[in-house]
Amino acid sequence: MATLTVQDIVLGGITPTYAAADVAGDTFPNDGRTFLHYKNTNAAARNVTVDSVRPCDQGTDHNQIQNVPATTGDKMLGPFPPARFNQTSGNVNVTYDAVTNLTVAAIRLPG
Repeated sequence: MATLTVQDIVLGGITPTYAAADVAGDTFPNDGRTFLHYKNTNAAARNVTVDSVRPCDQGTDHNQIQNVPATTGDKMLGPFPPARFNQTSGNVNVTYDAVTNLTVAAIRLPG
């Protein structure tokens, strides 16, 4: 699993740096203010699975699965409540059904 570098949004804005999604999955440190921005330039849509480690407020432990559309796909996911998504390490784990032409940036909102 590759560890994503979390980038902070500042008042003047940021130009995010995107990394190729890792075939083994990605992980990032989460404080509840971080979200993921995906871009998919592949001809096929991609599914992103965010691992839930505890039940949601409805009492069910289910992963968050989102589709990133094909060709010009652009999707933002999160932020992720730490109580539900953080591993014991404090990181959130993400996996993919395929990674060709899928990039991701981990971005943190100001506190």
